[in-house]
Amino acid sequence: MTMTPVAIASLCLGIVFGLMILLFIFRIVLTWYPQVSLQTMPFKLIALPTEPFLAPSRKLVPPLGGVDITPILWVGVFSLLRELLVGQQGLLIMMNRL
Repeated sequence: MTMTPVAIASLCLGIVFGLMILLFIFRIVLTWYPQVSLQTMPFKLIALPTEPFLAPSRKLVPPLGGVDITPILWVGVFSLLRELLVGQQGLLIMMNRL
């Protein structure tokens, strides 16, 4: 069985969106431990792909009560994009059925 380009794109996007959601959830958990340095190796792997999204959004959405909510917002954004594009009735899935 050969995969169409749309099926390959939806598979890749699903993996990328799922990985980004997981990394943002790790960032949320790491905010509970402020003594953890994001510059040390295991935590740097979480910080590198997420910080380009979080840094500009922190300028738009300031911390509420000292709590940074931007990782929560990005989990929502990536979850919505994943559902719209590669969910059960996502755009790429519907294109693949045509």
